[in-house]
Amino acid sequence: MRSLRACWRLLRMLGHIARGLAIVALRFPALSPDRQHAHVQAWSLQLLAHAGIHLRILGTPPVAGPVMLVANHLSWLDIPVMHAARHCRFVSKSDVQGWPLIGTLATAAGTLYIERASRRDALRMVRTMQEALQRGEVLAVFPEGTTGDGRAMLPFHANLLQAAVVAEAPVQPVGLRFADRATGATSFAPSYIGDETLVGSIWRTLCAPPIEAIVHYGTPEQADGRDRRAWTQHLHDTVDRLRQT
Repeated sequence: MRSLRACWRLLRMLGHIARGLAIVALRFPALSPDRQHAHVQAWSLQLLAHAGIHLRILGTPPVAGPVMLVANHLSWLDIPVMHAARHCRFVSKSDVQGWPLIGTLATAAGTLYIERASRRDALRMVRTMQEALQRGEVLAVFPEGTTGDGRAMLPFHANLLQAAVVAEAPVQPVGLRFADRATGATSFAPSYIGDETLVGSIWRTLCAPPIEAIVHYGTPEQADGRDRRAWTQHLHDTVDRLRQT
């Protein structure tokens, strides 16, 4: 039964992805940015439903920018989960841009790409993020730099936070968690770490009992005179608390 349920979910997801690609190709060029963002949010919420995932939002998402969302990173699902809760522009590794299907959808959603191994590109990205914040946009980053196992968070990298410091923009901590809807216990089915394959993680998620994706928004805060590293550590501790509540 689990395999049959997973196959049905997979077929629905693939059809939904095809529909998303068609919308991007045929309708996005004629839409305003606000309408595009609304489509991305609605599409992401439907994707979660097709995968058997219910969204629960705690706290208050930002109504408007400028603001930088800082979240822990667990899964390939994190981006559609955060888009479903509140559209934002993600900063992602440049590899994603070349991924079949996913890269097209990510680009259409406004993703900013960074070459992580290049210090020069990191400086370029900080400038690009600063300009986006000064335009009043909502950005989102995963400062861990990679997915964790959901048990303990990895250290935060402080470099991208510099954009918020320079732009004097608030940062809003966000805690992400996946839970079994029936028991409330943390679900590790969507995890994507180490040597796991994306396909394997997706299949395990689709085979799992109904899952609840919990997005817990904290209170936006300013640097308030803290240097970048001290502020980053404080945000790490705050996100760690939010994901456990």
